Amino acid sequence: MIDWLKRSHLEPEIELNEVMVPIILKRHRTAKRLTLRLAPDGSEIRITLPQWARSTEAVAFANSRQEWLAQQHAKVPRKIEVGDGATIQFRGSQLRIDWNEAHARKPALCANTIAVGGPKPGLEGRIKRWLEKEALALFERDVAHYTKVAELDLVPVGLSRAQKRWGSCSDGGASGSKRIRLNWRLVQAPDSVRQSVAAHEVAHLVHFDHSPAFHALLGSIYEGDIKEADRWLKTNGRGLYSSFG
Repeated sequence: MIDWLKRSHLEPEIELNEVMVPIILKRHRTAKRLTLRLAPDGSEIRITLPQWARSTEAVAFANSRQEWLAQQHAKVPRKIEVGDGATIQFRGSQLRIDWNEAHARKPALCANTIAVGGPKPGLEGRIKRWLEKEALALFERDVAHYTKVAELDLVPVGLSRAQKRWGSCSDGGASGSKRIRLNWRLVQAPDSVRQSVAAHEVAHLVHFDHSPAFHALLGSIYEGDIKEADRWLKTNGRGLYSSFG
C-alpha cells in the first residue's frame, strides 16, 4: 500500500501559504477515481471521489499534493475589498467606486466611476446586484444576436453563479424548452470574451458536444478570435473572483 493511503489521522484541511484551507469531499456515483481541484477563489480544496473510496484516502491524497496545491493557491488573486475608493472590473475596464451619502442609493455609471449612496453596510451587495442586472441585459443581447446569426429561435437566458463554469446550455429534457445560463462574473471581462462564451453556448443549442461540427458553427457565428478569447479566460479568469464573495 502506498504511503499516503496509510495516513488515516490527517485532518480535513491543509496549510497552503500560511493559510488553513478546508478539504471538501463530494461523492459521485459515476466517479471512477479521485479528482482534486482548488476552488477558483482559493477558499477550499474540492475532491470528488467514487462511492467506494474511503474519506481518509481522499484527505491523504490531497496532502500528498500539497506542493502543487500551494502553487495553485499562490496564483489566486487576493480578495479585493469593495468599498469607497476601491476599483472593480466592468466590461474590461476599471471603475472606481464613488460612495457618498448625497448620491442615489441605486448605483449609477458615470465615466470611469460608479456613483452610489445609501448606508455603507450593504454597499458591496448593492454594487453586486447592479453588476448582475447589467450582466443579464448584456447576455440577453448577446444571445439574441448569435441565435439570429445562427438562424435559431431565441431561448431564455439566466444568470449562473457557478464556481468553475462560464456558461451552460440545457436541452430542456422532455419539455424540449432549451435555456442558456451565463456566469454573471463575465460582465467584468472584455466584451469580446463575454460574447465568445455566449456564442459558445448558442452553438451548443445545435451540437451538444465539442465535435468538428460544433466548432464550425461557433466559428461561423462568432466574429472575434475564439482562441484569443479562450486564452484571456485561461489567464485572467480567476481574477474575476477577486471581489464579491
